[in-house]
Amino acid sequence: MKAETIISRQEEVLNGGACKWVGWGALEPPGELPSVPPGTQGQEFQLRVEPQNPVVPAGGSLLVNCSTDCPSAELISLETSLLKESVGSGLGWAAFQLSNVTGDIQLLCSGFCNGSQMIGFSNITVYRFPERVELAPLPLWQPVGENLTLRCMVSSGAPRDHLTVVLLREEEELGRQPAGDGEPAEVTVTVLASRDDHGASFSCRTELDLRSQGLGLFQNSSAPRKLRTFAMPTTPPRLVVPRFSEVETSWPVDCTLDGLFPASEAQVQLALGDQMLNATVVSHGDTLTATATAKAEQESTQEIVCNVTLGGESRETRENVKAYSFQGPNLTLREPNATEGTTVTVTCAAGPRVRVTLDGVPAAAPGQPAHLQLNATAKDDRRTFFCNATLEVHGVILHRNRSVQLRVLYGPKIDRAKCPQRLTWKDRTMHILQCQARGNPNPKLQCLQEGSMFKVPVGIPFLVRLNYSGTYYCQAASSRGTDVLTVMMDVQGRNPIAITIVLGVLTILGLVILAAASVYVFGVQKRRDIYHVRQSSTRLPLAP
Repeated sequence: MKAETIISRQEEVLNGGACKWVGWGALEPPGELPSVPPGTQGQEFQLRVEPQNPVVPAGGSLLVNCSTDCPSAELISLETSLLKESVGSGLGWAAFQLSNVTGDIQLLCSGFCNGSQMIGFSNITVYRFPERVELAPLPLWQPVGENLTLRCMVSSGAPRDHLTVVLLREEEELGRQPAGDGEPAEVTVTVLASRDDHGASFSCRTELDLRSQGLGLFQNSSAPRKLRTFAMPTTPPRLVVPRFSEVETSWPVDCTLDGLFPASEAQVQLALGDQMLNATVVSHGDTLTATATAKAEQESTQEIVCNVTLGGESRETRENVKAYSFQGPNLTLREPNATEGTTVTVTCAAGPRVRVTLDGVPAAAPGQPAHLQLNATAKDDRRTFFCNATLEVHGVILHRNRSVQLRVLYGPKIDRAKCPQRLTWKDRTMHILQCQARGNPNPKLQCLQEGSMFKVPVGIPFLVRLNYSGTYYCQAASSRGTDVLTVMMDVQGRNPIAITIVLGVLTILGLVILAAASVYVFGVQKRRDIYHVRQSSTRLPLAP
């Protein structure tokens, strides 16, 4: 509580004409009173008390003067329970110093004039500032839309009929009431809490108004208190988790709550059974979202919990997650690289309660393996075997597949259907020798001419020549052996008679073209030289 500096003053001049106060040390007596005029014996005189109804600070002192106009006044005194000290007296007056004035009190001055008693009164009012101005503690969290009662406690402070209590929100005045007579005084104001009140400061202030007594307006303020308001929806959070998950496999957890204020100050807990999850919490507006990953370590039905707390209230959602174990399938070949003609065994196995099917053939019962045996042939090379495993969890069939490829080692074989054994081609034409060989490992295929060992390209275009005619041995070779195929290539030259005819035709055609060109040239020249003068003759007509 803070108190403003108070400057009090006291009347320094006492009325009545009998005594003038000139300081704390001396009184200046008045001049000599005139003699009592004749005929004043029956006149009534009053005893004045100065100052009249003063206001003094608690514990202060006061100079009081009792005076009268009676010329024969005597035995003037001050009646009070306060500590007093006579500081001066004279004809018709007496002054007293009062100290340690702690409460309101009435002063009584008395005396005698011509045998008659005179009395006078003055009421002292003591003012004091409140010793304590305190706003009662606010709720830790105040629900939005509900009434909030502000209480201001005021201890001491006087006079109470001049003391007012004001309750404030920041600088906004919420209510003003008299302090009342209770000790301590309690003043309340009820307001409707809103979102705007979140983080606002509330306080109360006392106002001791002594301006009508010639003093001032004195204010004392309490320490401010901050209010936190909140809004919590009635609906529980939305918790999104899978119905079931595999043991030792991580899966996402998502918890969302809308209509939360202030969302950034809410607390979220995600738990899987007794295990607290490390959640990432994000707020946007009035929406709060918490995400985490969870993992079950053994088969069981476990409970996952999302709890959102704000303002001492909680909203919670629980969901069950079935943790299952899906072992396998494991698909194995006894001989991944089998030699042609050997027996190959294929096995597909899985864990308990899992049913497996190998290449369409199911196992005898769940949890039992499926087997397949075959005699490896070249056709089985690169054959793929498929194993399908199924597990029922809460009425849902889960599938898992595996596959494996068999490699069969066998010797080279040239495909007779794709490699013709007799070829007839024309000289200087483009052809492709279409021969293919298969085997594991892949064989090397080449075709060599008998005698010359000339190697003709295989599988790519080449220009055929006459000397390519002959017998070729096409050989496919690998570490598993060789395979040879004989290919006869007959390259035919061009027909001589046809060539002669063609040349004759071309010769005749050339002669015809030449003759036509000569005739054309001669005609053009003749037209240019139709007439011309013989320079050595002077006869007419002109000779051609």
